[in-house]
Order: sequence, then C-alpha cells, then structure tokens
Amino acid sequence: MPRYFITLIVSVALFMETMDSTIIATSLPAIAADLGEDPIALKLALTSYLLSLAVFIPISGWMADRFGARTVFRAAIVVFTLGSLACGFATSLLDFILFRVVQGIGGAMMVPVGRLVILRSVPKEELISALAWLTVPALMGPVIGPPLGGFITTVFDWRWIFWINIPVGLLGVYLASRFIENFREDKVPPLDLKGFFLSGIGLAGLAFGFTIIGQPLFPPWVVVSLLTVGAISCTLYVRHAFSIPAPLLELRLLKIDTFFANIAGGFLFRIGVGATPFLLPLYFQLGFGMNPLQSGLLTFSIAIGAVAMKTAAAPILRRFGYKPVLVWNALITAAFIAVCAFFTAATPQALILATLLVGGFFRSLEFTAINTIAYADIGEHEMSKATSFASVSQQLSMSAGVAVGALVLELQRMGRESHEVLASDFPLAFLIVGACAASSALIFLRLPKDAGSSLSRRAHALGEPGKQRDFVPED
Repeated sequence: MPRYFITLIVSVALFMETMDSTIIATSLPAIAADLGEDPIALKLALTSYLLSLAVFIPISGWMADRFGARTVFRAAIVVFTLGSLACGFATSLLDFILFRVVQGIGGAMMVPVGRLVILRSVPKEELISALAWLTVPALMGPVIGPPLGGFITTVFDWRWIFWINIPVGLLGVYLASRFIENFREDKVPPLDLKGFFLSGIGLAGLAFGFTIIGQPLFPPWVVVSLLTVGAISCTLYVRHAFSIPAPLLELRLLKIDTFFANIAGGFLFRIGVGATPFLLPLYFQLGFGMNPLQSGLLTFSIAIGAVAMKTAAAPILRRFGYKPVLVWNALITAAFIAVCAFFTAATPQALILATLLVGGFFRSLEFTAINTIAYADIGEHEMSKATSFASVSQQLSMSAGVAVGALVLELQRMGRESHEVLASDFPLAFLIVGACAASSALIFLRLPKDAGSSLSRRAHALGEPGKQRDFVPED
C-alpha cells in the first residue's frame, strides 16, 4: 500500500472540511433569503461551526488513542457528511445552526486525527513530502471556496454546496476502512474532564471573540466579554495542565524547541496568511469594483502557487535546512503580503496574478516547514497530543488573522459619517498583517542550527553521527 495514497485520502478529507468552512460565506445572502432571515443573523452559522472546532479539537488526540485513529477518522467523516446532508435540508435558522454544529464536531475530529494517521504511517524522513500535500487543501480552500460557492448558488441551489460533500464523504469512509490502519495506544489515561471544560470554554471564547471583531454582529461589550472569559479560562487551564500528569493539551511539549517554533512562530505567521483570504476579495470588490467571479479568478492563483510548491518543498528543505528556510522564507512571504498594499485599480491584472501566484508558492513552502518541524523531535507516544495542540493553535491563529484585518478596517472607518469601507483602508491592513507574519522570523531564529535534521536528512552534512540512524539513502 503506497504511503502517499494514505496521504491523498486524508488530504481529500481535509480539503472537504477546509473548503466547506469558506464556501458558504459567498452563499449567505441566498441562504438568508431562502430561510427568511437577515444575512447578519446567518453569520451565526459560521461562528457555530467555529465554536465546535474550538471545543472538540482538544479531545481528538485522546479519542484516537482510546478508540483507534481509523475508527475516529472514519466516524468523523460520517458525522461531517451527515451534518452536510442535514444542512441542505434546513428550513429555519435554528436548524441550520444546529446542523453546522454537527458538521463542526466532525471537522474537529477529522483534521487532527487525519494528520495523526499520516504521522504514524510515514517515516520521519518522508514526512516533508507527505505533509506538503496537506498544506495544499489548507491554502486552496479559502481561495476556491468563495467563487465555487457563488457559482453553485447562482447556477444550481445553495443546498448543493452541502450535498456535494456526500459522495466525497462516502468515498472517504470506504477508503479509510480499506487502507488505513487502526493505530491506537495500549495504555490510555482517563479523560481529563476538567481540562476539557476549561479548554473548551477558553478556546471557544477566544475563537468566537476573534471572529466577530470588526463585524456588526454583536456589540463591543460582547466581544470584550468573550475574549475576557476565554483568556481567564485558558489561564486556569494552564495552571490545571501543569498540576496533573496527563492533561488534555500537553503544554510541556512547548519545552521542545521545534514544537515551540511551530506553535509560537506559526501563530504569528498565520495571522498574515489567515487575513489575506479575508482582505483580498474585499479589496478587489469594494476597492476595484470587481465582481465575485473576477475577484475569485485572481485569488485562485494563490492555490496554483501552492500546488506548484508541492514537489519542491522537500528538496528545498533538504538543501538549505529548516532554520534558514523558516527565517528567510517568512520574510519573503511577509513581503508578498505587504506588497498587496500597493495594488491599485490601475495595476495590471497580469501583475496582480503573478504576485499572488509567486506569493502562494512561498507561503505554502513556509506552511510545509512549520507543519512538519512540529513533529521533528516528538516521540511516537506523544504524536496524538502534539497533533491536537498544533491543530488548536492553527485554528486560533487563522481566526486571529481575520480579526486583525477586520479590526484595522473597522478602526479606519469609525470616524466617517458613511461608515463605509474604502479602498484607502486596505493598504494599512496589509502592511500590519504582513508585519505580523514577518515577526515570526524572530521565533525561528531561536532554533538550533540542526533543527529538523531528522526530517530533512541534513545530519550527515552537519557532522552529527548520532543522528545518522534516522536516515535512509537518497533514491
């Protein structure tokens, strides 16, 4: 059984989840009209999905250890698919929100457990190429989702944006049952219920609060309350996690340099990357007068760049090593984000297309490096804890990216009588989120010179014979 076929199975499931979380944004007005609701109220469907992710991702690692990775991954696809089916039959706002929660529970288990399946199926020296496939769905979903959602809603019916998941889900269940091994731990500690509730409240408060910053969905005091409650609960969780031997989210993993780089550096980098799919379509449509299709065709070039990187990531990391790539590529990617501030209505579309295409290549390379280095020094029995922790951080950082971008726009329009978003508001937003992405290089600079050598096969060149047993000869 080819290892990359397993990666493909997981990447398809991840693409289904990632695209679904962005595809409905374009279709919200049509869904609201059909259900007889205000479009603003329909944004609760987006936030309810996000809340499910925040609450249930931390428990995914324990579930995989207890019941088996294949069992949980397959069940997650089933839950997500049933939630999609139900969303298509929703007849009221309450129904729609409830079914989105069900979808979120499935998505919360599907993504981290799918990553765990790959980590336990692929040797570390092949991990770069394997996980490079998983960065593509994460980057393609936000850029493909909006134009695809608009096309389906316009040509067919908004309900089909959910029903198209059904055949993909059924195929995923079959392939997972047929080809994925049911990895599990022999000794699993009891579920940390206190940690589950503290982390659930804390992460949900932060994720929800970040998401609604700068949106007229709730008054400012609600946003502040959510962020405050979330921060307090997370602080209480930190105290709790260091007081018991087997917490739900193992914070002691942060003592590992490479894992800390993934969490801290990755968080800052994803603020810039997470804000871009939110800012660019608005900039093109509100600032340049493009329609959703024109905007989508431009932003789609980011996904093309990501696909082009897929085969290049492993050779680049093996040639230059993790630390130089993480540091310099973070600065290069940040520059491509910041240069969007200089786009104008007079900028040739070919130049915009080329800029986004090349920027998509570099940001995808950085994602691959960040996502793989997390597991460079993680032991086999800690893999499930590491995937849960990394997934939580990724979810929060992407939400924070949208929040930062939205907040910059909101602050600039607050003093206007019209309260409209203007094209002149966007350059500052791109510069700020670009600076956030660039600041991740400071975290990556702290890495030791040989960081990630067990993945990039550079220990020979660095003269570390103690690590040579981790490598296999080049093909």
